[in-house]
Amino acid sequence: MEKIGKVASENGVVIFSKSTCCLCYAVQILFRDLGVQPLVHEIDHDPEGKDIEKALMRMGCSGPVPAVYIGGKLVGSTNEVMSLHLSGSLVQLLRPYQQTNLSSHD
Repeated sequence: MEKIGKVASENGVVIFSKSTCCLCYAVQILFRDLGVQPLVHEIDHDPEGKDIEKALMRMGCSGPVPAVYIGGKLVGSTNEVMSLHLSGSLVQLLRPYQQTNLSSHD
């Protein structure tokens, strides 16, 4: 779906999420703890959400959400993100997107 590619390519780190998904929230917190402020696209608040969900599944996500993109490339869902994190590879992927100042921007 064109919208997914556009959002993913225009932002360094993107999480396609649902506001009610606890795994999505856990991935968001992990990224913030690693110094990255991802763009979180809540598909349950998007009029095209059902189509986005179907497209993410067709693209190979094990579950429709969370679907994580880093540098415009699909990384995967929770399992893939956690595997990368445990191996130390996630930090390397996120390094270009880490903020040097970790203070919150309220």
